[in-house]
Amino acid sequence: MPIPARTAVVLSHLAFEDIGSLEAPLRQRGFNLETIQASTAHFPLPQAQSCEQQEYPFLADEIACIAERLAARKPTLGICLGAQLVAAALGARVYPGQNGSGQNGAEIGWFPLQAAGGTQTPDWFAPLLEPGLSVFHWHGDTFDLPQDALLLAGTDRYPHQAFAVGDYALGLQFHPEVNADGLESWYVGHACELHHAGIAVADLRSASRKHSTALAAAAARFWNLWLDHVL
Repeated sequence: MPIPARTAVVLSHLAFEDIGSLEAPLRQRGFNLETIQASTAHFPLPQAQSCEQQEYPFLADEIACIAERLAARKPTLGICLGAQLVAAALGARVYPGQNGSGQNGAEIGWFPLQAAGGTQTPDWFAPLLEPGLSVFHWHGDTFDLPQDALLLAGTDRYPHQAFAVGDYALGLQFHPEVNADGLESWYVGHACELHHAGIAVADLRSASRKHSTALAAAAARFWNLWLDHVL
């Protein structure tokens, strides 16, 4: 029997950053994808019902939209800025990081995750904690862990890298969705940021070629396990 069509709404903040390796498992489950540019969206979003807010006022409306969705306990995923917005929607503090690898405190590059102590890692998250695996990071801000959220992983520099809320929401500060070819547009779009952070594109490109194949395999397992868990 054919799978009934469903819609996954993607709130995007930069046109050259897409959902990468998450697209295929969503489509395999019968989802249509609707991408909305958050900066020009008209909130509240009917599709979504079922930080730097002074510079970017649309974030306040986006956070309110996310909060409403979380209150309804509907499946929600936040990646990077998205994780920060989920944390903010749950009342947690979001603030500039100070411990990154770049000169401005940004954590940019490939680094391994560490399982959170004192808790059992869910089976669906385990592929991202495989020994020797590095995942891609690109963030300047960080956040406090929201109340009642389950911390899943951190890094040496930032302890809050992944958290789950109940069985319906997930925040990931890192980028499991990327691949080496897709990152080429990031290097262009974020050229000024990389310059100010003192990070060489050649070094990022080399590391991406080294680590992205293993990440793609781990992410494929992770996406399928998490989607089976949350849907």
